[in-house]
Amino acid sequence: MTREQWLNQLLDALRPIFQGADAEVPEHVRVSCGWPSKAATARKNRRIGECWDKEQSSDEHYEIFVSPILSDSLAVADTLVHELVHACVGTKCGHRAPFRRLALAVGLEGEMRSSSAGEDLLLVLKELIKQLGPYPHGEISFPEKEKKQSTRLLKVECPDCGYTVRTTRKWLEVGLPTCCCGSAMLYQET
Repeated sequence: MTREQWLNQLLDALRPIFQGADAEVPEHVRVSCGWPSKAATARKNRRIGECWDKEQSSDEHYEIFVSPILSDSLAVADTLVHELVHACVGTKCGHRAPFRRLALAVGLEGEMRSSSAGEDLLLVLKELIKQLGPYPHGEISFPEKEKKQSTRLLKVECPDCGYTVRTTRKWLEVGLPTCCCGSAMLYQET
């Protein structure tokens, strides 16, 4: 089974949950494993799912993407429920009242921008995953970026009065500056 087949089977299995909350998952929804349009690799506020409105699709389908950084079946299912709420209420309302009402009704909780399954919904999702099997995907991860050097300026200090300045290595190679008190300034590598 491919990721998309798994996601679509889960989508079909989730439809009754939405019907029980007096909502209808639109018929024309596509679900894929794919990168969100922004903040896909951000360290903070990383997007793990995204729903595009049917108006943005040439054949009027809601397009839902689940990030490839997710490989845990439960996290994927949880994300899909959140994105399906967007499809049901329309993406224009964001996470405001209509989204919140339906999200709570289907079992999501917490801050709506990053809502997650409550206890009852978790039990349902675990049962569905047991029937479908694990999500057939391996997590994509990135190497941690090295911290950038905060400054290229090097500290130069007067040994007599303690006056300090900062300069680049290029100017240190030309020569050390003279302090306003007349003493030669010193540079110590740390």
